[in-house]
Amino acid sequence: MKKQIIKQTEIFVHNELGEDATGHDWFHVDRVRRNALHICREERQGDPFIIEMAALLHDIPDEKLNETIEIGKAKLDSFLHCISLPNEAKNHIIQIIDSISYKGGRKTVLETVEAKIVQDADRLDAIGAIGIARAFAYGGKKGQPIYDPNINVREEMSLEEYRKGKSTTIHHFYEKLLKLKDLLNTKSAKEMAESRQQMMGLFLEQFYQEWDENHS
Repeated sequence: MKKQIIKQTEIFVHNELGEDATGHDWFHVDRVRRNALHICREERQGDPFIIEMAALLHDIPDEKLNETIEIGKAKLDSFLHCISLPNEAKNHIIQIIDSISYKGGRKTVLETVEAKIVQDADRLDAIGAIGIARAFAYGGKKGQPIYDPNINVREEMSLEEYRKGKSTTIHHFYEKLLKLKDLLNTKSAKEMAESRQQMMGLFLEQFYQEWDENHS
């Protein structure tokens, strides 16, 4: 029964996000699912089925990937309506997805260990070499410049500013990506984040070195 529901969910997500070019494609979702299940095993906590379902569906209602928040939520609700799961499980999945987004750095209290694990898995995929690649894919799709030294890094932002304010992909490292390691919830995720954090530091160092050589 559960295997069948997972299969159904995989097909749905693949159809929805398979062609995505912003770094939120099927491969991202699959990595988040695998990381989440790995953390679940390492921590020996949480319900693996709920974790897997929430990881698979976490980007379906994302407002960045839908015309409006309402359309995204309706898409998730309508899919969950089609599968035979108890309401308690469906509500838990929705609650996890609602609470794990970064949203400009505002701290949302995560009520369950499953939410902490899925959030960690999603954040791990936003850092390191893959995180760097995803940041530039998303920035390009959004029409953001790679870097402009005349733009300041934004410290405190409303959600509206975070989503729509003027920034660059290099600034995004300081506004979000470099902060994620310290916001992780589980010991396993923190360990996995170490080398990814170093990779971003090295990348930025090399980036500025090359930039200064050509713009000094």
